[in-house]
Amino acid sequence: MEKRCKLKKGWMILLSLIAFFFLLFLLLLGFYFYNLQGVSSSTAEKEIVIEKGIGSRGVAKTLKERNMIRNEYVFLAYLKLNHVKDLKFGTYLLRENMSVEEIVDALNHGSTYNPDAISITILEGINMREIARVIASKTNNQYESVIEKANDKEYLATLIEKYWFITEDILDEEIFYKLEGYLYPNTYQFDSKDVSVETIFNRMIAEMAKQLEEYKDFDYTTLSIHERLVLASMVEKESPRKSDRTKMASVFLNRKNKGMNLGSDVTTRYAKKIDNKKQKLDDEEFQYKSPYNTRLNDGSMNGRLPIGPISTISKTSIDAAFHPESDNNLYFISNIQTQETFFYENYQDFLVKKAELKEVNQGF
Repeated sequence: MEKRCKLKKGWMILLSLIAFFFLLFLLLLGFYFYNLQGVSSSTAEKEIVIEKGIGSRGVAKTLKERNMIRNEYVFLAYLKLNHVKDLKFGTYLLRENMSVEEIVDALNHGSTYNPDAISITILEGINMREIARVIASKTNNQYESVIEKANDKEYLATLIEKYWFITEDILDEEIFYKLEGYLYPNTYQFDSKDVSVETIFNRMIAEMAKQLEEYKDFDYTTLSIHERLVLASMVEKESPRKSDRTKMASVFLNRKNKGMNLGSDVTTRYAKKIDNKKQKLDDEEFQYKSPYNTRLNDGSMNGRLPIGPISTISKTSIDAAFHPESDNNLYFISNIQTQETFFYENYQDFLVKKAELKEVNQGF
């Protein structure tokens, strides 16, 4: 009986020990996985520098000091258990909510982060002067150097040779900025502020090439590629809403085909280099002699597009210039508050709407 009790007691001790170590194992497992989680739920980013030759312990210490991991020993255990040896030095941009697994994956692949990198956003519908101001504000280039590069004949010659859509039409001496309309608006990333104007232009032109690829074999009997881009730039500037752009392109082409002047205020503003959209134009400005000004009524601009594009051009406006609406509209007017544009075949109908919108459009 006594022997049976001792045996039972022994089993109880053994089971207790097993339970104790199992519970300890669960606690350690929980501690391990808890410390593999991100230090917070924040997506805020930190710049972390991993020095060359510091080893795994040095990496763990650096991450702990920057509060990127919960426990450096758990971090080292993770490396050991997953046979991770190749952590690369460099500068990393890491989120606070990244887990140890995500951090190790980033350090294992190596840094692609460049703290000197810059982003340049060129908006749709802005002109070369505005582009030059943006580049000058974001890089170490001067405004004047941007304008000079846009008219650099040697550089332009290389572009004409390389790209099918850049032709000798841009070399006309009366064109203000030869690359106006050929630089595609987008957000571009560069390694540093020391990026050259030529590098920036090359990226923008390469992007324009992609946007125009589908029109490489288009029939250019009626309008040249240069003229299509001129038309697209007018559409871009005149159409507040993208949905109106095919109709806008149609109006300009219908007027051109009838031998009328195209009557676009935005071309007058460009001809006079007026960047203030709120500045009202007067009769003297409308009759300013320029191959850009389609408001001239002396007959010299009848049936003619401006000599060159007047702004950057979005894909929507490019498509509208190549595929305009099929209608007979000759006139349009926009509500500057709602941005709705109204189109008319008849001049009297246009005048009625213009009178109706006079107060809304503040006299425009």
